[in-house]
Amino acid sequence: MIYEIIKKENHKTSEWSGGTTTQLLIYPKEAVYGERNFKWRLSSAKVQIEESTFTHLPGISRIIMILKGELVLNHENHHNTVLKKFDQDSFSGDWNTKSYGKVTDFNLMMAEGCSGKVEAIEISTEEAKEIVLEKLQSKDYSMLTEVFYCVSGQVEVYESSGKNFNLSEGDLLAVTKNNEELQGTLKFTNVSEKKSEIVRTIVYY
Repeated sequence: MIYEIIKKENHKTSEWSGGTTTQLLIYPKEAVYGERNFKWRLSSAKVQIEESTFTHLPGISRIIMILKGELVLNHENHHNTVLKKFDQDSFSGDWNTKSYGKVTDFNLMMAEGCSGKVEAIEISTEEAKEIVLEKLQSKDYSMLTEVFYCVSGQVEVYESSGKNFNLSEGDLLAVTKNNEELQGTLKFTNVSEKKSEIVRTIVYY
């Protein structure tokens, strides 16, 4: 199992017409988003205009989760939805999609041959939560990566073999393993004076 901590200050933030986007993690590491040569990518965007049109991304499946604010999504000829904090929506990158609302969001993009899921985890003050890591159960994939992104607060993370990590707001922990490795467990303890919020992403590839 490979553990990697990426601190907030090491994320790359770029501007776009509607605000800013911060790339949190991309695979493979040498991939360039603008060249569309990634297998999967995690990012967080701040949308600072009321109406925006999503980038056309043929062959890419997407999951978006709202971290702050409220967003209306209009997928032309497909479905419309209203997303509030920690709500999520899955859609295809080749759909014509417009959004309405100023938000901070969390995005998972996946090329063909990948699948994934996203969930929010809330940890109260002084609470500890034990999380059992996912296990590869399909021969369709040879690897999986779990990413824990700290949206707010601060947590100590303890791994069953003795490793420990500290995550503050904006930091992330990535755990990568192949289909021969054991499941493993992580214990998250809130060490801040407020509720800590984590977004957990699991990508199979």
